[in-house]
Amino acid sequence: MTKYVQHGLKIKSKPDEIARQNFMLNMRSYVMLDMATGMKKIYDHNIEPNFKKINKRKPKNGDEIHKTIKKNTYFKFYSSIRCNAQEMVFRSVIPPIERSMQDLKKKAKLLSNSKKTQGSLHIDRNLTIPKSVSAIDVHLMPGCYHSEHSESDLSQGALYDNGVSVFSMGFFGDKLDDIGSSISLFIKKKYPNFKPLKILDLGCTVGHNTLPWGQVYPKSEIHAVDVGAPVLRYGHARAQSEGVSIHFHQQNAEKTTFEDNSFDLVFSSMFLHEVPKKGIKQIIKEAKRLLRPGGLMLHMELPPNKMLDPYNSFYLDWDSYYNKEPFYKPFRDMNPEEVCSDAGFSKNKFVQFIIPSIGQFGKKEIIKSVNSQTGNVDDRTGRFTKGIHWYCFGSWK
Repeated sequence: MTKYVQHGLKIKSKPDEIARQNFMLNMRSYVMLDMATGMKKIYDHNIEPNFKKINKRKPKNGDEIHKTIKKNTYFKFYSSIRCNAQEMVFRSVIPPIERSMQDLKKKAKLLSNSKKTQGSLHIDRNLTIPKSVSAIDVHLMPGCYHSEHSESDLSQGALYDNGVSVFSMGFFGDKLDDIGSSISLFIKKKYPNFKPLKILDLGCTVGHNTLPWGQVYPKSEIHAVDVGAPVLRYGHARAQSEGVSIHFHQQNAEKTTFEDNSFDLVFSSMFLHEVPKKGIKQIIKEAKRLLRPGGLMLHMELPPNKMLDPYNSFYLDWDSYYNKEPFYKPFRDMNPEEVCSDAGFSKNKFVQFIIPSIGQFGKKEIIKSVNSQTGNVDDRTGRFTKGIHWYCFGSWK
């Protein structure tokens, strides 16, 4: 169970709104855990045996499973409920956000101007929003990351923050920073001599997974970029309220304005799968340009299809077809090691890790995992399920 938003931009929901949000959280939990388990049973006892009977073999990949199972009534029911639940999550938080917007703006202005935390905000009103954002309501979130409804708007940031607090079902932790907290601690323990002084987060949204790097490496200067002005305004105020100095910039991660060799660590979290292939390749090249010699590029993402069995590939790729994430599957079909080497990184400096969730396993298990990396993924990797693990890949420069 999540505590919902608890920082300085917390909005006040009425009792019936809280009840609606709790209902949606539990509906999502039922779909992602109970119904997902039921669908796997349908596959094992019905779909796969019928496929083998017709084709004299098991499905080779997730594509073959999807083409077969999408005719199944249970799958249709599962997909329909999951889509509706996702849309209803955002509907459950929109009324209190709209009612609180003027108050939110006042709070954000006070926090942004506070001298207690030395972060900054840089908005570029001339930035062209990529079509991959402007033409799609990613995650079925109305207005995506960039839509503005008034002067100095931050409503999309509030929508994302409050929406994620419901649909993540507690798997992202109370501050929605489990990914960043888990990975930053892992990196610190695995590479004790690596002490980045300047860090960049690409596609940061509101900075959920940006802030933990500042807490793990308090002497570092941290920058974060995104194309959405509303999420950056919200993210800056949120960081200020949490006492972490972050410099937020409205920039496209494919081509930033930072100088060559200016960062020790370039990081992203759940970002690349929302970008077309051409953009992904450019982002990796840009990361290499920005890194200082000896620096680390690291991307937390869904594991590539080549690392998963056909059923789990099919299961994760569901979002590509039904959750307004059209680049999700094309990204997961890519080979991370090849993407890095094609961008100019040395093959022998490629890294990938599977890291236990700090919220579910605790710090001791993360520290233990530093020396027990097998590179094997399973049905807990990147999935909203008990015992969740995070996959990440990258390279040293």
